[in-house]
Amino acid sequence: MRRSYKFLLRPTRHQQIALAACLEDHRVLYNAALEHRRTAYRRAGVTIRYGDQSAELTHIRASDPDGQGRWSFSSQQATLRRLQTAFTAFFTRVKAGRTPGFPRFKGRGRFDTVVWPRDGDGCRWDAQPHHPAATFVRLQGIGQVRVHQHRRVPGTVKTISVTREGSRWFVVLSCDGVPAEVLPATGAAVGIDMGVASLVTTSDGDPVDNPRHLAASADRLAAAQRALARKKRGSTRRRKAVARLASLHAKVRRQRLDSAHKAALALVGGYDVIVHEDLRIANMTRSASGTLEAPGTNVVAKSGLNRSILDAGWGVFLRVLAYKAESAGRELIAVNPANTSRTCSRCGHCARENRVSQAAFRCTACGHAAHADVNAARNILRAGLALREAAKAA
Repeated sequence: MRRSYKFLLRPTRHQQIALAACLEDHRVLYNAALEHRRTAYRRAGVTIRYGDQSAELTHIRASDPDGQGRWSFSSQQATLRRLQTAFTAFFTRVKAGRTPGFPRFKGRGRFDTVVWPRDGDGCRWDAQPHHPAATFVRLQGIGQVRVHQHRRVPGTVKTISVTREGSRWFVVLSCDGVPAEVLPATGAAVGIDMGVASLVTTSDGDPVDNPRHLAASADRLAAAQRALARKKRGSTRRRKAVARLASLHAKVRRQRLDSAHKAALALVGGYDVIVHEDLRIANMTRSASGTLEAPGTNVVAKSGLNRSILDAGWGVFLRVLAYKAESAGRELIAVNPANTSRTCSRCGHCARENRVSQAAFRCTACGHAAHADVNAARNILRAGLALREAAKAA
């Protein structure tokens, strides 16, 4: 399996300056390559691709030895491939009839990651298995940077990335050949219903609390946002206010990820088969404001619901659950969520009137009463087991 591992870097002051310069030069390269493509197509109708721009890197590095020439050639190629990926995604959206979203120039603070595509080519992961405190990553043009390695790194390191988050720096290792850690079989299966009141409700009737990290930090975030709005653009105080606001949002993101890990670990440890809804979260959280010609309705209520869904972090949870299930040898099944909350888990009767309230379910046909989320989770489990049997029979 391929897995990624993220560790905090402990750079010196000079190394922080070098890392910032590395990011800035890669940002400049990205923007220059984007401008090259735009100008060539606008003036001559010529399409420039990755291979054309990669071939010019040698001349660019030779003409700027103290700038672009001091960084790894392969990392600069990775930056150009990043631009190629952006254009590929743009043309894919155009063909699909979606909002195109043409690749944009990266402003300061909008380019925070540099990738070295292969360990040993401009970078080197220098780990000490028995002395994690003596672990370093060697980066061309930057030097030997100390790493806070809080866990071992199995498998073979393939790709090394350095990313900046606020005032902190991290190294991300992408490893191949990571062995699976298969857990003992439990013989149990579960369906889970995603929600806002509870992050997850299982078909066994066990809810997992939704911590609502964003709501808990709303007052501090609002105060930080107001402080930022009062600062003059370009001032030192504004930069500090931006850093403060970014730090608060980063904390919320880390809290949400930590909660997702704990909830997913509990499910993976207790069940062999886990069935969840195949949610289209981007569609569910789309704005209801509409257009000037056709304005939406219940915009405020929909906005609040969208905020609650995003605060719950369904996408983060499902992503974490997927890779933990794979590592543990568990089976994860996604089912169509249509009518799971309106169908009686006892008799199968489906009607809108079955859902009495957000929390209560009472079947109008057989009278079965249950918590609405538990009833939905049981329907999800039944649908997942049916898909599983159909796949085995095929």
